[in-house]
Amino acid sequence: MENVFNCSSRPWKIFLGILSVAALAPRLLGGDWTAASLPETDALFQRTNGWLGADGDFTVSLTNGLTLWLFSDTFIGEVSGGHRVRSTMINNSAAWQEDNDSARARVTFFHGTSADGQLASLIVPADGRGWFWLFDGAMARGKLILFLVQIERTDDPSAFGFRQIGNWLGEVSNPLVPPAQWQVTQKKIPFARFGGAENISFGSAIWQTNGFTCIFGTRERNGVKTMILARAPDADLADFTAWRFRANAGWTTNAAAAADLGNNLASEYSVSWLPAPGRFVLINTENGLSEKILARTASEPWGPWSAPAVVYRCPEAAWGKRVFCYAAKAHPMLATASGELIVTYAANSFDLAGVISDARLYWPRFVRVQWRATLPATTR
Repeated sequence: MENVFNCSSRPWKIFLGILSVAALAPRLLGGDWTAASLPETDALFQRTNGWLGADGDFTVSLTNGLTLWLFSDTFIGEVSGGHRVRSTMINNSAAWQEDNDSARARVTFFHGTSADGQLASLIVPADGRGWFWLFDGAMARGKLILFLVQIERTDDPSAFGFRQIGNWLGEVSNPLVPPAQWQVTQKKIPFARFGGAENISFGSAIWQTNGFTCIFGTRERNGVKTMILARAPDADLADFTAWRFRANAGWTTNAAAAADLGNNLASEYSVSWLPAPGRFVLINTENGLSEKILARTASEPWGPWSAPAVVYRCPEAAWGKRVFCYAAKAHPMLATASGELIVTYAANSFDLAGVISDARLYWPRFVRVQWRATLPATTR
């Protein structure tokens, strides 16, 4: 049964020749990557009325080329004179993107509405505490599975005056209707832990293959985050007794035995299969907050991972001392070539007033990251 219940059933097992070459390939280093910003794709999300930017920026392939965007804190309002005006922040929203070509693509945004007709988040915690930020998700047997991070405020007046208090799995029974009409069942993830010597959370990234789903998360000790990994059959994602955890040697039913698979991660990251080099690629912002976007590679989704390579430096970090960048992750469904990943990140301010006064901040920023071996010789 172990070979069947295995997240490592990689697409490249079909291509035995590629597999043989990849197994012998040297570790990819920073010089093996090139990256360029995509202002034409940025422009798809930069509006002057209605949805005015968000962070989070996870994606799920729905059907027939339709991509679902999942956002966390979101501004709704207007932009005038380079400022956000008459704006309101809600804690989560979503969008549908039709077509990957920025010249033809159309993006439609969705938010919730309260009983009294006011702007509201799409999904709120069933237990009434705090709010949800939307992490990664996946389609499984006709349902949309969402990983929901439950947050509440603290007494800290800074931009980081919040803490995680819960981790839920949301199951959407009607994912192909507009998100404001979703019917969502929420189940608290029993393996999550908060407030003690370590914090454990799931849903930072998802990888699916052959009827199984890998669910990546983080373990945080003393402010340092490491990668942890669970897996389950697609049909049983909401059945927590079916989850297994990657230990130092194989898989276990014991969540506490989950191994630390990578260091210095962020809460949000991505794990994607890149066909051209025949490797998995981990994308994250260095230590969570940084101008540096890092890439690591591995032959298995749990590693061992190569040393991180800086593949892009976010220019917004130079706009001012209060500006910071974070939340880098890849969106493989948006790629148009086997050797590329489309990556997003967010640029924010330590002061809320800075985000309101500078409407250049707080949109998804897009970067095309390419493995150099797939580029024409003139571009290397």
